[in-house]
Amino acid sequence: MRTDERPVVVGVDGSGPSLHAVDRAADEAALRRVPLRVVYASLWERYEGTALAGDHKPDEEVRADDIVAVAARRARERRPELTVSAEVVAEEPEYVLVREGRDASALVLGTRGRGSVREMLLGSVSLTVAAHAHCPVIVVRGEGSGAGPHGPVVVGVGEHGKDAAAVRFAVAEARLRGVPLEAVRAWRRPARESVDHPLLTGEPARRHEERAAEALQEALADVPADVELRRRTVEGPPRDVLLDASRDAGLLVVGARRTHGHRGLQLGRVAHGVLHRADCAVAVVPEPE
Repeated sequence: MRTDERPVVVGVDGSGPSLHAVDRAADEAALRRVPLRVVYASLWERYEGTALAGDHKPDEEVRADDIVAVAARRARERRPELTVSAEVVAEEPEYVLVREGRDASALVLGTRGRGSVREMLLGSVSLTVAAHAHCPVIVVRGEGSGAGPHGPVVVGVGEHGKDAAAVRFAVAEARLRGVPLEAVRAWRRPARESVDHPLLTGEPARRHEERAAEALQEALADVPADVELRRRTVEGPPRDVLLDASRDAGLLVVGARRTHGHRGLQLGRVAHGVLHRADCAVAVVPEPE
């Protein structure tokens, strides 16, 4: 299968969050002009609970085939032009979805929360897949979060610079959607630098901000001219800076670096934090070693 034909894969379990993920996955597949593949791992309820598709059949036992049929029908109704396939796989969900990601252009998953608590708790399956997949994983934070699909794509620019897979993915997403790309670089002044002396006030901060701006400029050197680009350097912890940026975003993109001797991706505190608390969908993009 050629790279440009790889499907978007969405993991479903019949819950409300997974149906929101189906909507997002259908849109992503339509933008890319690739098929959509709906996958249900039949052992999912061992991890996420037993109320599968409860909104649809509250008084009946829900079969796995019903779950994928509802999801596939929803995707076709939303995007009639899509080629949609569906499959039930009797395996552990995280293994199935990580395996599916090897031949996918992206994996799309939903989240689960506790009632009306704002700080949503990410489902264990979604978190595991985001940490180990070999393709970008888009975790949908729920209906109506962030600025919606027409909001800008925000990317956190880290140490990989212009070679960052996350930056390339964010550029491609912004072009597909026809929305601005907002690149954010967080910077912090080391605690050991004193600004108590009146002649030094502001100087250390300026140096670090200038370095952040230079790193941002270098990372974005190859962004095509047809992408509306916004650059921001912000003082503060990267996680907090990106969470703040997510409030007005349609998609937040972060990178995850592979580590020798470990299976898959090590998310790190920044990716882990935004997956749990962002106000919009989050794309975790694997970075090369």
